[in-house]
Amino acid sequence: MRRMILALTLAAAPAWALDKPMTAAQFDAYSLGKTLYYAVGDKPYGAETYLPDHHVVWAFMGEDCKHGTWVETNGQICFTYEGDSNGPQCWTFFSETGGLKAHFEGDPQSSDLIEVHQSSEPLICPGPKVGV
Repeated sequence: MRRMILALTLAAAPAWALDKPMTAAQFDAYSLGKTLYYAVGDKPYGAETYLPDHHVVWAFMGEDCKHGTWVETNGQICFTYEGDSNGPQCWTFFSETGGLKAHFEGDPQSSDLIEVHQSSEPLICPGPKVGV
């Protein structure tokens, strides 16, 4: 009976809950010096360049870049961006066969981000309203 309850519990748990989250050191070792591109399902979401000293440059697809930093807080990777008054945005990252998976901790119903591409080149950030 106990085995059946355990099996049902594991089957009902979301897949990300069964994986072990990356530590800050693991995340830094994986991401440093790279630009990672993320999608939700098959829709492009955004990209982030990971720089030394936990600095980042983020852009939603088709939007301006935002500079920020990240820190580890309670096992989560929390990002703060310049000009963003919402406070830190915390994620749990998992290492998967095809790349990273990121689960946003502020909304349990949100879809996970999946790494779909990586590059050693930084994001191209032309700036707001260039050419206008």
